[in-house]
This record gives sequence, C-alpha cells and structure tokens, in this order.
Amino acid sequence: MSADARAALAGVTAAAVWAAAEPALRRLFGTSYTDVRLIGAPLSRRHWRLVGTTLHLLNGAVAGVAFRRLGLRGWKAGLIATQIESAAVWPGMIVVDRFHPDRRSGAWPPLLRNPRVFGQEVAAHAIFGVTLGLLVRD
Repeated sequence: MSADARAALAGVTAAAVWAAAEPALRRLFGTSYTDVRLIGAPLSRRHWRLVGTTLHLLNGAVAGVAFRRLGLRGWKAGLIATQIESAAVWPGMIVVDRFHPDRRSGAWPPLLRNPRVFGQEVAAHAIFGVTLGLLVRD
C-alpha cells in the first residue's frame, strides 16, 4: 500500500472516530448540530446521513493525504493543524446560517456566533487531529 493510501485510510479512520463521537459531543455542548448533517442535508433530505457520512469520510481521506504530504507527523501536529483549519473555515458559517435547510427551518440556532457549536467544533477537530496524527506514519 502506498504512503498516500495509508494516509487516506488514516484520515478516513480519524473522520469515523469524529463521527462516532458526535452524539456525545452534542450532549456535552448541548447542541443539535452535527457535521454529518451539515454536509448531507443540503444535498439530500431523505438520505442526508448516508451522503453526509460519505463526504465526511472523503474529507478525512483528503486531509490525511494533505497532512502526510505537508510532512506533518504526531498527535501535536494533528491537533495544531486541525485547530488552524477549524479557525480558518469557521467564518464560512455565515453562509451556513443563510442557506442551510436546518438554519432556514429554525431547527438549528444561528451558528456563526454560537459558542456551544464553536466549542463542539473545536473538540471534534481535536479528536480528528489527534487521531490522524497518531495514525499517519512514514
């Protein structure tokens, strides 16, 4: 198996750990927000979970390859990289607040300035980053 394939598999695994942790994170932070639904609901009302999970795992694979190609290794590098990525994409929540079906229906509160959702995202990215950093090897 190539180094990129191993890194992609590490990213898929880390994304699966993140998705598995989401129910506990939602309870801990008191939100109904989920990244899987964030990705899946705009693309499919009926099969949002399948679509969202598939894309979430694909994103993990891409992140794993990028992490390896950047020469990053270890849980600390994973943690730092994912926190930087999270902070960089967070302003995009303004688009989610305007167009996502769960925001438009009122099922989710406004997200951009929501400290509970932000905290959940920080925690989820930390779980992903630490897992990825532990799994990516030379």
